[in-house]
Amino acid sequence: MNLTGLITFLVVGLIAGLIANFFVKGIKLGIIGLIIVGVLGAYIGGFVFGLIGLGATNALGQIIFAFLGAVILLWIIRAVRR
Repeated sequence: MNLTGLITFLVVGLIAGLIANFFVKGIKLGIIGLIIVGVLGAYIGGFVFGLIGLGATNALGQIIFAFLGAVILLWIIRAVRR
């Protein structure tokens, strides 16, 4: 992965983490936490949607998959914290 790919990956993770944090209330994360949640969400979303045969081919699809994976991850984090 080159530098451009890494930056794109982190920006997609940040956007997905920000949007997911907006929808899942009750979890306070900093900017680094949002990036981590978004990046992990991208892996989770890619795995889950890969199981049903879907794949993202453009940036919008990647953000959507990462967002949905981040929402799943934030729900898990919120359930564990309670």
